[in-house]
Amino acid sequence: MASHSDTLVVFFGATAGENGGKLGSDEREIILLVWQIVDLHEKKVGKLHKCFVKPDTLELTDQCKEETGLTVDDIVKAEPLDKVLQQFQQSVSSEVKCLGRTTYTLCVDSPLVIRQALHPEASKKNLVLPEIFFSFVDVRKEFHKCCPNAGLAQKLTLTSMLEYVGLPAVSEESIGVREVRSMVQLTLCILAEPHNHKFSCVETVNYKFDSGTCSKTEPVDSEAVIRARGLPWQSSDQDIARFFKGLNIAKGGVALCLNAQGRRNGEALVRFINSEHRDLALERHKHHMGSRYIEVYKATGEEFLKIAGGTSNEVAQFLSKENQVIIRMRGLPFTATPQDVLAFLGPESPVTDGTEGLLFVKYPDGRPTGDAFVLFSCEEYAQNALKKHKQILGKRYIELFRSTAAEVQQVLNRYMSTPLISTLPPSPIMPVPVLTTPPFLPAASSTRDCVRLRGLPYTAGIEDILEFMGEHTVDIKPHGVHMVLNQQGRPSGDAFIQMKSPDKAFMVAQKCHKKTMKDRYVEVFQCSTEEMSIVLMGGTLNRSGLSPPPCKLPCLSPPTAYAAFPTPPAILSEAALYQPPLLAAPRPPQTTAHSPAHTLAYYPPQPHLYMNMNMNYTAYYPSPPVSPSTVGYFAASPAVAVAAQPHHAAAAASPVLPQHGALVRMQGLPYNTGVKDILSFFQGYQYAPDEYSGVVQMSEQARSLIQPKEWLCL
Repeated sequence: MASHSDTLVVFFGATAGENGGKLGSDEREIILLVWQIVDLHEKKVGKLHKCFVKPDTLELTDQCKEETGLTVDDIVKAEPLDKVLQQFQQSVSSEVKCLGRTTYTLCVDSPLVIRQALHPEASKKNLVLPEIFFSFVDVRKEFHKCCPNAGLAQKLTLTSMLEYVGLPAVSEESIGVREVRSMVQLTLCILAEPHNHKFSCVETVNYKFDSGTCSKTEPVDSEAVIRARGLPWQSSDQDIARFFKGLNIAKGGVALCLNAQGRRNGEALVRFINSEHRDLALERHKHHMGSRYIEVYKATGEEFLKIAGGTSNEVAQFLSKENQVIIRMRGLPFTATPQDVLAFLGPESPVTDGTEGLLFVKYPDGRPTGDAFVLFSCEEYAQNALKKHKQILGKRYIELFRSTAAEVQQVLNRYMSTPLISTLPPSPIMPVPVLTTPPFLPAASSTRDCVRLRGLPYTAGIEDILEFMGEHTVDIKPHGVHMVLNQQGRPSGDAFIQMKSPDKAFMVAQKCHKKTMKDRYVEVFQCSTEEMSIVLMGGTLNRSGLSPPPCKLPCLSPPTAYAAFPTPPAILSEAALYQPPLLAAPRPPQTTAHSPAHTLAYYPPQPHLYMNMNMNYTAYYPSPPVSPSTVGYFAASPAVAVAAQPHHAAAAASPVLPQHGALVRMQGLPYNTGVKDILSFFQGYQYAPDEYSGVVQMSEQARSLIQPKEWLCL
C-alpha cells in the first residue's frame, strides 16, 4: 500500500504556460485540476472530477492553448486556487469516507505538478495547502519498480507504459481527463495479477526548512548544490527556502555569501537532498522573489563547504538549540556588553536563555568586531527586535538583519582566520627594518614618468582605463596600471599609471585631462614615483603641485620604548618610507646611496589600500567600517634626519628637535600668533619643554634644507 494508505487520489494539473516536462518552469499559474480516487483494497474507482482554476492573470500562452485546447473563456468564471483546493479537500474526504476508508495518498505521473507548480504558487499567494499535498507517489517510479525492464523511470510516458503492459491508449481528447484515466488503468493493472504491486515509494515535501551547522569534514555531493544570485540583501535562509518551496533542502543547506566587508553580496549556496531536486531547482532560473528575478546556477560541494563549513565548538554550542530565529546585529560599540545588548532589545524581545543566546564576533586576539548574533525562540520576538533596526546604542546606530546558521559560521570563520592585512602594529620592543621596494610598487624616482587619474567612476576597471587612454595605451609599462582602494577595500576613484618616458606621461596628461569616462570627467596629472608614494601616504597632487600628507598621529614623538634600540639616522626617499599593507612579511634592510652603512629604525605607516592589477586582494575589515586600529609612524625626512643627530652635533646648525622628536610644519597661523598660543594648541602632546623654541622658530638655514615635497607630518 502507499505508505499504508487505503486509497490513491490520482491527480493531474495544468498551467497557463508550459506543461509536460517543462511544467512550472515559467512561473505560470495553475488553470486546471483533475482527480479520481482508486480503492486499493477493492480495486474500485470513484468519480472523476475536473475543475478549472481562475489565475490572477487571465492570459494563456499560445502553446498552452494548443496543448490544452482551453481558452480564456473557459477559466474566466472559474474559482481561484484557494477555493478550488477547498473543494478538492472536501470532495476527497467525503468520497473516501463513503468508501469506508480513512487514509489516502496522491498519485501523479510526474512530481512537477506538486513540486514545481502547486507548492511555489501556494507559497507566493500565502496559501496553506492541505496535508495531502506534502506526500505523493510517482506512477512512473512505481511502474519501473514493478517492471524494471520497461526502461528508465524518467523516460517513461503514460503511452509507453500502457503499451508495455498491453493496454490500449485512452482515446479521450480532453486534457487532464486523458491523463487521469491512463494513470487509473496503469494503477489497476499493476495491482492485479501477476504483478500484485504494493505502492511504497512515497515522496515527501518538507513542511519547513531546518537550519543547522555543517562540518568542514562532512561530505557534500557536488551534484546537489546550486548558487542563487540576485537575492535581496535582507533575505534570510527562510526566504530562500520559500523561493525553492516544493524542493527539499538539506538541513542547514542554505549558506548566504558575504563580501570582503562581511556584508551579504546577494548570493547564496543551496544544498538539496539529491541531484533530482537540484535539477528541478535549476529550472527556476530567473524566477522571481518579489520584484527581483533570481539567477540559479550549478555549484560544487567544495564551494558550499568553503562558505558554510566550520569546526568552531563555540558556534556549534550556540546553534545547538533548534527551532530558533537568528538575528544579526552589526555596528555595536566595541565596549558593548551582553547586558547592554539585552537592554537595547528590551523586554518585548526576550533573548533565548539570556546572555547564553548572544554570540559576539571577535578577532583572534579577542578584540570585538562590532558584530553579534542573537537567538529568539519565536518569530514574534524576532519581529520585535527587527523594529529596532538603526536605533541608537551608545553613540552608534545598530543594524539588525535576519541571519542563518551558515552565516554565523561564515562570519566566525572570516574573523577568526588570520587576516592578510595585519590590523595590529608591530611590537614596540623590537625595531622594524626598512622594507625594500616591493615588486608591485615602483622604485622611488624623481623622473616624472607617471600619471595620476583622479575622479574615476567607482565601477571602472582596468579595461575601462585602457579604453580611456586610447592610443596612449601602447606607451604604458608592463604591469604599469595601479588601482588604489580605500580603507574599506572599495575603489577610491584614483589610479596611477607608469609610462615609458616622461614625454609620454606629459602627452597623456595634456590629451586625456578632463576626458570623459562613463559620464564623468577624469583629471589626469603628470607625476613621479616619489610623488605617487606620498599621495599613497595621504598627500594630495593636483596641477598646483604636491601637498604633504596631513598629520594623523595622536602624539609628536614615537614610543619611548624605541629608545632602548638607538639606530643611526639615514636619509631615505619618501617612496622607501611607504609600506604597502599587502606586504605581510618584513624585507631585509635597505641601504641608500646617501648613507650605505646605516639603516633607519622604521615605524610602519597607517595603511592606505593600494592594489596592483595582478594582485589577488582580499580586505579584512570589520563591518560596518570603523577607524583602522593600526597606529603608524613615518620615518623622518632629510631635514629631520639632521635634527635626529645628537643634540650637541646639531646645535650649531639650527635649533631643531632632539633625536626622539619629530618635525611639524604649521600653516595658516594668525600673524599675531606667539609661542604661548602654539604651546596651548599642542597642549596634551609630548615635547621637550627646553626645546620648544626651536620647534616654533626655525632658522632660515634649517628651512632651506626642507623642500616642499619633503614635509612629512609625524
